[in-house]
Amino acid sequence: MDFPLPPVGEGLIEVELVRWLVRPGDAVARGQSLAEVMSDKANMEVPSPFAGTITATGAQPGTKVKVGERFLSYEPAAGSSREDTAASPLKQPITAAVATTASNTASNTSALGTALAPPKHTNGHGPLPPAAPSVRQLARKLGVDLAQVRGTGPHGRILIDDIAPLIAAKRADAKPAPAAHATDTSKLDFGVAGTRMKLIGTRRKIAEHLVASKRAIPHYSYVDECNISDLVKLRGTLRDPLAQTGVKLTYLAFFVKAVARALKEVPVCNSTYDEPASEIVLHDKYNIGVAVAAPNGLIVPVVRDADKKDVVTIAADIDRISNDAKAGKSKLDDLRGGTFTVTSVGGIGGLISTPIINHPEVGIMGVGKVVKRPVYDEHGDLKPADIVFLSFSFDHRVVDGAICAAFGNAVIRYLHAPALLLLPEKAGA
Repeated sequence: MDFPLPPVGEGLIEVELVRWLVRPGDAVARGQSLAEVMSDKANMEVPSPFAGTITATGAQPGTKVKVGERFLSYEPAAGSSREDTAASPLKQPITAAVATTASNTASNTSALGTALAPPKHTNGHGPLPPAAPSVRQLARKLGVDLAQVRGTGPHGRILIDDIAPLIAAKRADAKPAPAAHATDTSKLDFGVAGTRMKLIGTRRKIAEHLVASKRAIPHYSYVDECNISDLVKLRGTLRDPLAQTGVKLTYLAFFVKAVARALKEVPVCNSTYDEPASEIVLHDKYNIGVAVAAPNGLIVPVVRDADKKDVVTIAADIDRISNDAKAGKSKLDDLRGGTFTVTSVGGIGGLISTPIINHPEVGIMGVGKVVKRPVYDEHGDLKPADIVFLSFSFDHRVVDGAICAAFGNAVIRYLHAPALLLLPEKAGA
């Protein structure tokens, strides 16, 4: 019996097949995920409305499938009725697609995560164990091989309680966690030498968006250094007390706040270019995108109204949207409406980058790692200082070099005196 692709959402007539979660010969239960597909908006899993055995799969990963087309074939389980095998709507999105993306280094933009990797099996070709999508997602995130788990649910279905012992064992054997500011590169896919990797899913969306940005925008880059010694001290004072309240205070929160303040001083940098109308649209909202190297690719969730929020609130927002992005749970609203982007290579170790602008915005700021350097003070004496390089890219159709430098100077001025970022803005500012 053929199973057609069910409806994928209002106005959508086709999706891209990212990967199969079953293979011919697998016995599936109702509600079990059959495949992961991607629309223009989000990734989602196709649930099985039937119980039976898969006899054949349809399209190859990376190809488009239209609603109503044959998706796979199966043999119904004994006793199944036609109502049991009726098509059901796709499940809610499990990970937001790259509606907005930005790039700073090849290592960031080549991050094709384990979320798109084929499921592991003990013998390389055994059936995928039955489990709910939420259980599969949790297992992928925690690195648990479901083929090693004995399910205690109906028909051997794996429950969350079944993987708890393995999670506890992994924590017991875990090495000390990396520094808070570091990026866990072990979760990035560095590829396998001598193989070919198809550009599909989120990786393809990133590629299309960045190519469009480079083709449409004449990029202009500008780099300056910033002494953030006072900021390092201030964060060191606030970090532990805030951590006790559940807030993870990173340098990035201060950078986002400084950018929001600087954009108010140089409004043209907080704009988009309406090419058909030949108009520059200057925004009165300060929604700062934060590039996140998620396992399934680089995405840019947005801190909304950063000008109206204090640093602590911004830090909490960054923690939430970053964790959602890395877990594949970003909401579409979190990916829309950005007016400027901040991206950081500092967690991995880079000093300077030349970030690609997140079209249709006109600017992006890249942040390098914080390094200790000897500098001369106002008396000509050498002293140690915490230095970070800030890399700016702007759309040269809108922002010239002098304006870029003025904006960079404003950002640096706020970072030099970080206590100002803790104070509320004056009314009307």
